[in-house]
Amino acid sequence: MATAKTLPKKINGVAVDDLFTTIDAVRSSPSIAKFKFRIRNQWGGAALNTSTVDKFYGTGQELSHPSPFVLQADEPPVLLGQDRAANPVEHLLHALAACLTTSMVYHAAARGIQIEGIESSFEGDLDLHGFLDLDAKVRKGYQGIRVNFKIDADVPDGKLQEIVELGTGHSPVFDSLTNGVPVSVSTERM
Repeated sequence: MATAKTLPKKINGVAVDDLFTTIDAVRSSPSIAKFKFRIRNQWGGAALNTSTVDKFYGTGQELSHPSPFVLQADEPPVLLGQDRAANPVEHLLHALAACLTTSMVYHAAARGIQIEGIESSFEGDLDLHGFLDLDAKVRKGYQGIRVNFKIDADVPDGKLQEIVELGTGHSPVFDSLTNGVPVSVSTERM
């Protein structure tokens, strides 16, 4: 007699049993938690940059995406680009949005919190005086970023902020931006 295969329990699209299996695996073999993500970038003239995401290291081994991802960055015409792609600081906002949202969704799923929908908006302030070397006191990067989430979840309104804090409390991109990260730069001839 054939039996029906049990479907994995999913909350927010996350296979919760697999999530806990991963947590247990990392707990018992901490070295598999170390990851290295990489991109390769090629300048295409003016403000155009094309990056390829292909290989990464994780769970103690070299891994590859099934197909490489290609990311492009350009600048709008007002910043001397041709507007062929989002600019780098817009990509940074996207990385923050995606990481906060994913962190929120995964950690809510682990707690059994069903989320029906999330929308967010991100806005950052830049002053070109820093980038253009016109004022050494002006920061070259974002001076501030504002984030707003709209969440549809099976929790009382008073618990929505707790869901957001699952994102801010666990997001690697949020942590990198708010706590800084050492960046080393080297160079060599082509």
